[in-house]
Amino acid sequence: MTASFHEMWEELRPVGRDSSSGGYRRYAWTGADADCRAWFQAQAQARGLHYELDRNGNQWAWLGATTYEDVAPGDAVVTGSHLDSVPDGGAFDGPLGVVSSFAALDELRGRGAEFAKPLAIVNFGDEEGARFGLACVGSRLAAGALTTEAAHRLRDGDGITLPQAMERAGYDPEALGPDPERLARIGAFVELHVEQGRALDLTGDPVGIASAIWPHGRWRFDFRGEANHAGTTRLEDRRDPMLTYAATVLAAREQARLAGALATFGKISVQPNGVNAIPSLVSGWLDSRAADQDTLDTVIDGIERAAAERAERDGIDLSVVRESFTPVVEFQHALRDELAAILGKTADRPVPVLGTGAGHDAGILSGTIPTAMLFVRNPTGVSHSPAETATEDDCIAGVTALADVLEGLACR
Repeated sequence: MTASFHEMWEELRPVGRDSSSGGYRRYAWTGADADCRAWFQAQAQARGLHYELDRNGNQWAWLGATTYEDVAPGDAVVTGSHLDSVPDGGAFDGPLGVVSSFAALDELRGRGAEFAKPLAIVNFGDEEGARFGLACVGSRLAAGALTTEAAHRLRDGDGITLPQAMERAGYDPEALGPDPERLARIGAFVELHVEQGRALDLTGDPVGIASAIWPHGRWRFDFRGEANHAGTTRLEDRRDPMLTYAATVLAAREQARLAGALATFGKISVQPNGVNAIPSLVSGWLDSRAADQDTLDTVIDGIERAAAERAERDGIDLSVVRESFTPVVEFQHALRDELAAILGKTADRPVPVLGTGAGHDAGILSGTIPTAMLFVRNPTGVSHSPAETATEDDCIAGVTALADVLEGLACR
């Protein structure tokens, strides 16, 4: 099993990696994404699994069924994650879950496990939202949390729509839409993921179980001012939206600090974007997360109020649009407790249960099917960065834990 994980990891490692940054640029419906998809299909076929592509471009590999239509309602056990990345992301976020799923299957076969239920491994498309600005597009579409019409309106930074990108990659965008019949076949979905924080490192545990995902969303702030010459316009005559944006960034940090929450302006667009020109428009994208809805609402209200007050002072027109939002996700307690019981049989102490501020496909699907998550220790807590890491021993511990869980859920 160790060789199985290591070989797959090394084969996937160079795909979509940027030589200058060392990070990954595996964006939806690009060449790197196509290479990742080809890798997934090859792994499925090498194991004699039945490969299937759903209407939203998500990839499935079935054991004990040819397609989802062969599965009785609520009978399938599914595991997997995603293979795409954020800009210059790390190697583990997403791919660790997919590689571990194949390795866990290899482990179970090595144990001689007898499957009583159909098993599927899935690669959900466009989880990170790096290209079109909306996270978890594949799972949102499947769950009906994203309408076909809204999906068709998604555009990347070059103005290419999601349907255009899919068509160029050889997929049929006209098929996009909810997939309730497929999801109705799933009795449990378990996603393994590298922890995006240091909770497990602090407790000294290689593997943990997710309790909940914090509510989180993305907001676009548009600050409209007046373009002018940077070298001739007096400071007091300027309507500079960059100043208002900068003040809003500081306000976001303060509001989050006071509330014990998180707020990040991580993306910015400037027009006309000239070194010697005062901007006419600054657009900033805010990501904010909190342990509960009331706290998140308080943070966002405070940021918007601070932005509006500064905009009025600077003579700037402000508009705020919420582009995406995911409410708090409490993973199904029965399934979560079942995972804890399965892993507790071989553990020296109870497996830690922890919350997370990061969104996942498992969170999107939780409103439709029973879902759970396993986390693998991240010794630095760094994620969405080339510095993201996990030791091979912890990765193997994650594979073993996932194999134990799948054996408990799907085998005799």
